[in-house]
Amino acid sequence: MCGIAGFCDYHDDLSEEALFWRALAKRMGAKLNHRGPDDSGVHVSAHAALAHTRLAVVDIEGGKQPMTAVADGFRYTIVYNGELYNTEELRSELKALGHTFETKSDTEVLLKCYIEFGFTCAEKLNGIFAFAVDDERRGCCYLCRDRFGVKPLFYSIENGRLVFASEIKALFEYPGINPVIDRQGLCEIFGIGPARTAGVGVFKNILEIKPGCIAVFDRQGFETYPYFKLKSYEHPDSYEDSVKRVRYLVEDAVTRQLVSDVPLCTFLSGGLDSSIITALAARNYQAAGKTLSTYSFDFTGNDKYFKPTAFQPGADKPWVAKMAELFQTDHHYLECDNVTLADKLYDAVEAKDLPGMADVDSSLLYFCSLIKKNHVVGISGECADEIFGGYPWFHKKEAFEGHCFPWSPDLSIRTGLLIPEIADALHIAEYVNMRYEESIAAVPVLEGESAQEKRRREISFLNINWFMSTLLDRKDRSSMASGLEVRVPYADHRIVQYVFNTPWEYKCHDGVVKGLLRDAAREWLPEDILMRKKSPYPKTHNPAYEMLVKQRLTEVLSNGEEPLHKLISQTAAAELLSEKSDYGKPWFGQLMAGPQMMAYLLQINYWLKKYDIAIEL
Repeated sequence: MCGIAGFCDYHDDLSEEALFWRALAKRMGAKLNHRGPDDSGVHVSAHAALAHTRLAVVDIEGGKQPMTAVADGFRYTIVYNGELYNTEELRSELKALGHTFETKSDTEVLLKCYIEFGFTCAEKLNGIFAFAVDDERRGCCYLCRDRFGVKPLFYSIENGRLVFASEIKALFEYPGINPVIDRQGLCEIFGIGPARTAGVGVFKNILEIKPGCIAVFDRQGFETYPYFKLKSYEHPDSYEDSVKRVRYLVEDAVTRQLVSDVPLCTFLSGGLDSSIITALAARNYQAAGKTLSTYSFDFTGNDKYFKPTAFQPGADKPWVAKMAELFQTDHHYLECDNVTLADKLYDAVEAKDLPGMADVDSSLLYFCSLIKKNHVVGISGECADEIFGGYPWFHKKEAFEGHCFPWSPDLSIRTGLLIPEIADALHIAEYVNMRYEESIAAVPVLEGESAQEKRRREISFLNINWFMSTLLDRKDRSSMASGLEVRVPYADHRIVQYVFNTPWEYKCHDGVVKGLLRDAAREWLPEDILMRKKSPYPKTHNPAYEMLVKQRLTEVLSNGEEPLHKLISQTAAAELLSEKSDYGKPWFGQLMAGPQMMAYLLQINYWLKKYDIAIEL
C-alpha cells in the first residue's frame, strides 16, 4: 500500500513553474510518508503534478512510482495505492492484446489496463485500490476508487484546480485549503460519527471519491460516475449449491490475497471469520513448507475484569490458543495497557484526521504498530458480519420496525451533550434522517419481495454501505499509520454481490446466525470453533482505563480555553462524568458505550485544537 497526492489544472501550464509545483507536490507527499516509508517520487507535466510514497510489497525493485508509459505517442502517468488480486489474469489478457511489460508489478498492469480500456478499466479489477492517471491523450486526470472504499481518496476543487490525496492532512498543504467545519461537518461528527457519509470529508469543501466510483477532471470541469453498484436479483442456487459457491469464493479470495514478496501474517481472534482465513492461509503455507504467523489482541487486566455481556459473550484467548495449536502457527499475543490506550487516542485522530471509534481505534493503531515490527502485510476478517448477517441488529425486532441506522438508534446520547443553542442550530436529527432516507432510496429493489425480505435487504445494504465502510476506513488508517498493509478477503466484490442476494433463510440456515458461512467452512474448522458465537473486536474491561479517561476529560472541561467548550454543555458533561460505569446500551455499534463517549469527546477536543479548526455556523 502507498500514499498518493496531486493536483491538476487544464487551463494553466504547470511546466512553466515546474520547480514550484514539484516542491508543493513533494510537501503533500511528505505528509503521507507513513503510508509509504520505502520510497517516494514526484511527476510534473504541463497540467498535473503527482506525488507518491511507496510501501513495497510486490516487485520491490520494479514497482517504483509515479510510473509512466507511452502509447501511440501519448504519455500516461499513474500514482496508485492498493493491491490487485487478478494481476496475472490481466497481464495475460493485455499481452494477448499486444502489450509488453518491463516489470512484475501490478502497477504496470494497472497502467496498461487503463491505456487499453480507458475509463471502463475499473470494471476489470479485483482488488483494493485508489489511483490517479495523468492522461495526455484525453487531456484529463482520471481518479478511481475500489468498490467498497477499502482505500481512501479525498479531493477538493480550489480555484478551478483539482487537488487530491489519500488522506486529508495532505490536502491542507495546498494553499487555500483550510481546516473549517460548518453545520454539515458538525452533524457528521455528532450525528453520523464515528461513521461518515460516503463522499463527505467532514471538513468544508473537502469531499471523497465515493466507493465504486471514478472521476474525470478536464477543461470542462469535474464529473464523477459509478462503475459498480450492488444489484438485486432472484437468487438462482439451491442451499447446497450456495454453500459450494461461498466455499469457492472465500477460498479463492484468501488464496489470491496471500501473494506477497514481504512477510505476511493473519489477525486471529478465534472467532469464525478470522479462523477461516487463518485455516486457509496456514494450509497454503504448510503446503509450501512455511509457518504462518498469527496475532491476537487483548488488554492488560482483562483476565481479571472481563465480564460476559450480550455483545461479548466470552473471552478470545482460549479459542486463539486452540486455533494456533491446531494449525501450528507462530502465534503472538499482543497486549495494550491503560495508559497506552488513552495516549493513543490522540495518535488515532492524527491517523484519521478526524475523531473516530475512540479506544477501538487507538488499540488497533497500537497493535498494528507492533505487528509492523515483524510483518509488512496482514490479513483480517473484517466485513463478514456485514455480508452474512452476523451483527445483533440483523436479528432484533427494533431494527425491522425502526426507521434509523440500526447500529445507532438513539441520537440523544450524543446530541444531549451539546450546548442547547448549538443543538438548535444544527438540527442533527433531521440531518441524520435525511442521510438515512437517501440510503434507503438507493437500495436496489427486487420486485415481488415480501415486506420482511425488503427490510432485510435494506438492513444488509445499510450495513455494507455504512457500517462496513466505517470499519474499512478505520482499518486502513490504523494500519497505514505504521506502514502495515491489511487485506480484507471478505470484501471481495464477488462474495459481497453473491451473498447480498442470498435468501435470509440461507444466511441463517436452520436458525443459526451466519449458518451459510459456517456450513461453507465445515471442511476447514473443528465443530466447536465453527459454531462459536460472535464476539466482537476486544475492548478493555479494566476500570482503571475508565478512570483515566474521566480524569483527562475532567481536566479538559475545567480549562475554559479548550475548544470543546464552544460545543459541549458543562451541565451535560458533568452528568456524563458522574454516570455509573455501565452507561446503558452502546450508542454506536456494539462497543461504543459510556467510556467511549468520554474518549470520543477527548478526541474531538484534540482534533479541534491540533488542526486549528474554524467553526462556521
